[in-house]
Amino acid sequence: MAQGFTNIFKIPELKNRILITLLLLAVYRIGVHVPTPGIDAAALKSFFDTAQGTLLGFFDMFSGGGLRNLSVFALGIMPYISASIILQLLTVVIPHLERLSKEGEAGRKKITQYTRYGTVVLSAIQAFGISFGLEQMQSPLGDPVVIDPGWAFRVMTIITLTAGTAFIMWLGEQITERGIGNGISLIIFAGIVARMPSAIIVSFKMIENEEIGILVFFGIIAMMIVVVAAIIFMERGQRRLPVQYAKRVVGRKMYGGSSTHLPLRINTAGVIPPIFASSILMFPLTIANFFPTETVQQHPWLEFLVNSFSPTHVVYNVIYVLLIIFFCYFYTAVTFNPVDVADNMKRYGGFIPGIRPGKRTSDYIDKVLTRITLVGALYVSAVCVLPTIMIAYFKVPFYFGGTALLIVVGVALDTAQQIESHMITRNYDGFLKKGRLKGRRG
Repeated sequence: MAQGFTNIFKIPELKNRILITLLLLAVYRIGVHVPTPGIDAAALKSFFDTAQGTLLGFFDMFSGGGLRNLSVFALGIMPYISASIILQLLTVVIPHLERLSKEGEAGRKKITQYTRYGTVVLSAIQAFGISFGLEQMQSPLGDPVVIDPGWAFRVMTIITLTAGTAFIMWLGEQITERGIGNGISLIIFAGIVARMPSAIIVSFKMIENEEIGILVFFGIIAMMIVVVAAIIFMERGQRRLPVQYAKRVVGRKMYGGSSTHLPLRINTAGVIPPIFASSILMFPLTIANFFPTETVQQHPWLEFLVNSFSPTHVVYNVIYVLLIIFFCYFYTAVTFNPVDVADNMKRYGGFIPGIRPGKRTSDYIDKVLTRITLVGALYVSAVCVLPTIMIAYFKVPFYFGGTALLIVVGVALDTAQQIESHMITRNYDGFLKKGRLKGRRG
């Protein structure tokens, strides 16, 4: 493995791509600490200390702490992700977008352009909502978060935050084009990983204060290692359907007759289901947090809402799991069409042994996909409720788990595979076992 990492720097193009990626990520992390004008930073920090487990805390995780500081990157990359998801969903509904998605590179560029426009619109709307909400916020001591509220502050915040998100979107595209890995995913990855040092410091302080024991601490580390290994295994897990291509005679040459497989991923939907589910469930608690404590205590339904939709409550977690399962099936149905796969397979003379081409093949693929999607949904649900289990049974704040853990491991695997591909195509041994075997065969 050490030799594999050394080989990275023997390939000038790969070395330059990695350096460009690190440089652009450093620019992003610097921007997270550039504040938006007109904010009392101390009052805002005090407010966010009481907003853990709400939608604000969830968005703060994806902005790498930018929302907590209300930096120019406070919105993070979430508007771009939302716009991309909306465009993917509209592709199924609007025939024009469906045609564009099938037109190759030109169609994808047009959809990307629409995604950029949607990102700017969503950023402006969210920035206005944040600016208006900040004017209503106060720290636990009663200090206003906004120094001079009014339309001047709102317009300035809208322009600043929208421009910040557009710049992050540009950074992500530059990383994808000139660097290594998926730029948008790496930006989210960098924001989550940047919170790890503070989580480690807090954990050691809790050990010093004897809030958790040494054995419990090492038990947590062991559990994290096991969970990471399980995520790697499941994210790479596939159900491979055998596909046989019949022989065809074209002119004087014979083509086809090969055997291959159709890979169906266990977790086709990725991290989209927990993101959607978390956003929906955190809305009630976020809205309730805007009410004063006295008002919540005076209204039983508000108090029930706050208690039931807390991330550590049983009601919250049951609904959370059900929503994850629903969105796993929904997003898989949107992104993977068995009918199109079966038609393309039939067009090129392919068939699954023992299954008739056409509708029978699409029904069979749909049946298999439905079964493995359930396994994937249960796996994602188990990982996402892991922080709750850690809090309930070990009495510690598990900062690095759930959706964040899925994203970090998934992005790390994809980036490592891209580096591996660059090395193997240039006849270098990779730093993964699978890559070394391929390199030797080549």
